[in-house]
Amino acid sequence: MNRSHRGAHAAGVPLSFMTGATSSTISVGSRRWFLQAGLAGSALAASGLASQGHAATSLKERLGSDRKSVILFWLSGGPSHIDMWDPKPDAPTEIRGPFSTIATTLPGVQFSEHLPLQASIADKLSIIRSVDCTASNHTPITMQAGNPLARRTDNGRDGDGYPSMGSVVARFRGPNDPELPAFVGLAPSWKADVWESGQMGMNYAPVNGLELAGKFSLPAGIQLDRLSNREQLRQQFDRLRRDIDLTETLDRSTRYQRQAYEMTVSGKVEKAFNLSDEPASLRDAYGRESIGEKGLLARRLVEAGVSFVLVSGRWGYFDHHGDNVPPWGGIEKGLKPILPTVDKVMHTLIHDLEQRGLLETTLVMMMGEFGRSPVMTADAGRNHWTNVMSMIAAGGGLRHGQVIGSTDARGYGVKDGLVRPQDLAATVFRHFDIDRGSHWVNPQGRPTPIVTEGGRPIPELG
Repeated sequence: MNRSHRGAHAAGVPLSFMTGATSSTISVGSRRWFLQAGLAGSALAASGLASQGHAATSLKERLGSDRKSVILFWLSGGPSHIDMWDPKPDAPTEIRGPFSTIATTLPGVQFSEHLPLQASIADKLSIIRSVDCTASNHTPITMQAGNPLARRTDNGRDGDGYPSMGSVVARFRGPNDPELPAFVGLAPSWKADVWESGQMGMNYAPVNGLELAGKFSLPAGIQLDRLSNREQLRQQFDRLRRDIDLTETLDRSTRYQRQAYEMTVSGKVEKAFNLSDEPASLRDAYGRESIGEKGLLARRLVEAGVSFVLVSGRWGYFDHHGDNVPPWGGIEKGLKPILPTVDKVMHTLIHDLEQRGLLETTLVMMMGEFGRSPVMTADAGRNHWTNVMSMIAAGGGLRHGQVIGSTDARGYGVKDGLVRPQDLAATVFRHFDIDRGSHWVNPQGRPTPIVTEGGRPIPELG
């Protein structure tokens, strides 16, 4: 994160990801297949799945059918509150911006004209227009941690050791299915768009879902029953250990390879990532671009048993300083083309979750790191604005169909109903029935609270 602003923008990242199985044929018992599966298992282990083990099983027994989850859409770069969910149609042109407004299903509530689908389900949303982002910077740290003490510092100690909300969920809740990760990130630029576990440790870091896809399919020509015998598995690993020069690292990784085997046999990971199971009409409804496909994948992951899924369509693409500021442009030329994608994915996901009976147990949020300046730039854009931002939420069995908080007539700052980062964290943890007084112990041996600075669940959400 020490790159210059313009230099960072220039470092492009791919939009697509692979969801299919590996194409090469690998014979059962070959070193190549076991190493492939083992490496993927090691990646999962480093991010918490392997360490959850027996604890996750007992957790599942305690949870029963209470499979709660969160899907967080991260609008990387800083979405404009005025040009999306908090329009100011009566303000001067330089503040109002180029977009018209439209009515929503909530009386007197207006959205940008480019969010018609979200406007049509506003009665299922909570539009939070008073989010305090004064502690935030051009990174995911503060808002994804739900903690004003977690900040970008550019001194090698970003976040001051505090974990993301997803990592807290991984630590204190675990996955809804012990054969799946608790926390999965779907982001093309990992360091820029995903805040991890801080000093809580790598056991609770998110799994990189875009790297995980396709790693847990059986090689072509391999039958499941040929891998079902535990003794055969032991023999294969013994042969692997004899055939190659073992190191201490490989010795430690053996248990992860065993777990990779279990995950391969169960098929749950591979099935969750297989978008080809979905009808073409639903994939079209979500959208075939990056955020649409990741939104559908997020639904599949929470349905399978992942507790917390973070979705980012593309790094920095809501950073609209102006038409001559590459690569994202200004409000008209940069923001306008991507608004239909976030409009579509939120609308479709809410209906999809509802039809599957998952909306009551899945809390969906859409936000970025801060808002954008009320006054347009000379280059038809808006600059960073840390006074206030807007976000939306749905589901989770909470009270929706409302606007929470407001900004002043020009969108400069919070007028009423202040919602702080720590309030978001408290709301998420309450959703998961995590004791908000819980602590974790940092490397210095100090108990560290999961909710800081007097955070409390957002009262309007019930």
